[in-house]
Amino acid sequence: MSDLAKGGVVGAAFGEVFAILHDAVKHVIGQIKMFKPELELLQSTLDGVESTVRRIEELRIALNFPEKETKSLVEQMKKGKDLVDKCSKIKRRNWKYYVKAYFYSTKLSKLNRAIEKFCQVNLITQIAKTGMETLSQVNQNARIGSETLTQVKENARTGMETLAVANQNKTIGSETLTQVKQNTRTELEIKAEVNKNTTIGRETLDGVKHNTMIGLETKAEVSQNTRIGKETLTAVRTMSLALESQKSDVKKKYGTLSCAVPKPRDYIVGFDLHLKELKRKLLMEEVSVLILTALGGCGKTTLVKILGWDKEIIGIYMDRIFFVNVSKTPNLKVIVQNLFNHNCYDCPEFQSDEDAINQLEQLLNQIGTKVTKPILLILDDVWPESESFIEKFKFNIPNYKIVVTSRQAISRFDFGLNLNPLDHKDAMELLRHSASLQDGSSYILEEYMEKIVRYCGGLPIALEVIGSSLRRKSVEVWQSTVMRWSEGHSIFDSDNEVLACLQKSLDFSADKIILKEYFMDLGLFREDQRIPATALIDIWTELHEPSKNDVHVIANLHELNNRNLVSLVMTRKDAEEVNNYYNEDFVTQHDLLRELAIQLSSQKPIIERTRLIVDISENNLPDWWMKSQLINARLLSVSTDELFSSSWCNIQAPEVEALILNFQTRNYTLPEFVKIMVKLKVIIVTNYDFFPAELSNFQLLSSLPNLKRIRLEKVSISSLWNTLVQWRSLKKISLFMCNIGQTFGNSTIQVSDSFPNLMEINIDYCNDLVELPAWLCEFLHLKKLNITNCHKLSELPKEIGKLVNLEELRLRSCTELSELPESIRSLHKLRILDISDCLRIIKLPKHIGELHKLKELHMKECLSLRKQLPSSIIDLKELWLVVCDEERAKLWEPFEESFSKLKVMVAKKDINLNWLYKS
Repeated sequence: MSDLAKGGVVGAAFGEVFAILHDAVKHVIGQIKMFKPELELLQSTLDGVESTVRRIEELRIALNFPEKETKSLVEQMKKGKDLVDKCSKIKRRNWKYYVKAYFYSTKLSKLNRAIEKFCQVNLITQIAKTGMETLSQVNQNARIGSETLTQVKENARTGMETLAVANQNKTIGSETLTQVKQNTRTELEIKAEVNKNTTIGRETLDGVKHNTMIGLETKAEVSQNTRIGKETLTAVRTMSLALESQKSDVKKKYGTLSCAVPKPRDYIVGFDLHLKELKRKLLMEEVSVLILTALGGCGKTTLVKILGWDKEIIGIYMDRIFFVNVSKTPNLKVIVQNLFNHNCYDCPEFQSDEDAINQLEQLLNQIGTKVTKPILLILDDVWPESESFIEKFKFNIPNYKIVVTSRQAISRFDFGLNLNPLDHKDAMELLRHSASLQDGSSYILEEYMEKIVRYCGGLPIALEVIGSSLRRKSVEVWQSTVMRWSEGHSIFDSDNEVLACLQKSLDFSADKIILKEYFMDLGLFREDQRIPATALIDIWTELHEPSKNDVHVIANLHELNNRNLVSLVMTRKDAEEVNNYYNEDFVTQHDLLRELAIQLSSQKPIIERTRLIVDISENNLPDWWMKSQLINARLLSVSTDELFSSSWCNIQAPEVEALILNFQTRNYTLPEFVKIMVKLKVIIVTNYDFFPAELSNFQLLSSLPNLKRIRLEKVSISSLWNTLVQWRSLKKISLFMCNIGQTFGNSTIQVSDSFPNLMEINIDYCNDLVELPAWLCEFLHLKKLNITNCHKLSELPKEIGKLVNLEELRLRSCTELSELPESIRSLHKLRILDISDCLRIIKLPKHIGELHKLKELHMKECLSLRKQLPSSIIDLKELWLVVCDEERAKLWEPFEESFSKLKVMVAKKDINLNWLYKS
């Protein structure tokens, strides 16, 4: 109770007197039995009103109200103190004792009733008065707000300035409440004060045990005042919302909503599942950056617009969803300025990009840390060269997330989603809508729509543009369009918008411009056919990267895949497996992208083109071919159908460095004009018929001095190894699904002399290969020997140890191969040995430890290999990776202590049909 007497807490007069009286009563209450009931009642009253008196005095001082309301009680309490003192001194000596006792008892009761009356009436009246005065201040602020709203309606800009003034007044009001008679606080603080007054009134009434009718009426009055206060605050809040609404209208009118999510089109089809998956990933707790990738024209921007207007997402992020179009050359300062303007903050002048990012982080912290409000930033159309740009917008702010759209997958971020073209059903629906054929009663034949959908390949922009161009057109126009496309005319001839959209995907930076050359080479291959990854690698390495090895080309292939310009399909390859082997992998491409590659390659006259693509139907050669013109192309692709009779006319194409021949007949003769292609480095011959074809005139190739790589697919050859001519430049031979068993058995020459520089042989899916001939081991310069998926191959020649320069030996999926020759111990340069899926191999060579350079051993699914590994295995000091299955992994457990860096990787079972050949 002594704290109440401190002048800094309550008034000196009232507080000190109240404390003195209270202390005096407590002091004498146990000493004077005569007055004990009256003193106990007085002490109870004083205890009950102590906290109320303290709070009222605090508010009186804060509001600077006068002390006159308490002066009368102060005087009574002073007299009460004297009375208590006198009660303590009365003695039982004479008859005057009883007179004084009665007199003092009456005085004490009057003092108690006076204090009760003061608390029941005077204090509550003071509370009501204070509440009314506070509400008067609220009404005054409401009138000020109403006048401000009127000013906002008259002039938008003035309204924004007035809103700033109103915010300033709120601050002043906050300071005024703790100083002398200044404006009240903001509406939230006013509400708090009213609630405080109401609470004080209730606490006071609860503390007084004997409420009178006056007190009840006063309480009702206070409740009425409180209700008025709440109604007033509601009006103020309504005014504030109206101001915010007006502010939003002003933003929209004057375009300051520069970072608002644009509204998506009214009609959208085929995005429901993509939206569901996008939302699922976005709302994952561990996701901070989510990359949405797709080919240009697939609808990436449309999908994020739908996301920004989704009710569930708006319910989470409210008005804290920001949309920024990044584009090819983003201006970071301008983007940050727009974000400041969008949020109605004065934008500072940035000294640098770093300063702009620092200021943005402060802004987002201020926006997002109000009760940890989530923030969503959408960065649309981020170009591949701008990966580091995304990093600048990453901040350590709770519940802050970024969604990025890009034509390229960005590997540095863990979470992504690829947007695929529309399926057939949705593509048909979009075409009908774009061409105004939704009612189902169209006179346009379904056949024409089906073909157009197929030509557009499910690309939304192509379907919309082509559909719009055919809207309300006659059936003859539809028929003509389909016929022209089937006759070889490009879909891009119908509308430049589709061409322009897809061409944006080919805007490469200066250091990546080579990727455009790679992309245009893809048009050299047959439509709707898988392109072997190694065929592309052969062309790109020899023509575009002659001074580099295949690794650089493979990296660029992955770059095209990341940019969604091709799809690289990995066959029978576990995600964890470290492997640079691409012989079984292939590439597919969207039909429109192939059209784009051909369109870009065909812009110049035929004789000036770098890439020349020729499709021959039956024996109908192009007119220019019949004229024997000089062709300057570096890459030549010639495709013939099943009716072609191999009746070639010579053309002059001395500059050709890569020749691709595609055919579908049971017999095929290499054209004579090949022998004058003295610059030819790569030839790829592919039979697209079901059965292998007999290839003749193959000896022509031996006269080409610069030929380095040969790839043959689904052919039978009898003269490859029987020519006496030297293939001095030939470095690589690839045979896929070829009949070679007879050829290998019929060789009568010293083949090592004919192929002095052969470094790589690939034999894949050659099912007639039963035994590998011994003479194959005479290629002393051979570095790579890959014999895979040859299911009838049962043994390797003992002479394989002669291949002393061999670095890679892959025998995967040779299911009948029962053992590895012991002579393999002589392959001291061997780095990679792959016997995966060799089901009949029961043991490793006893002296395998002599392969001192061996780094990788692949032995997955060698189901018959169950015996203990040879003890020499511990001598493989450079072995760092073993890829195997769980059962084979156990065989390595006894040797774990012998290898400090060895990683035994258990490959997951990879069940897919990607490896099946598709014609």
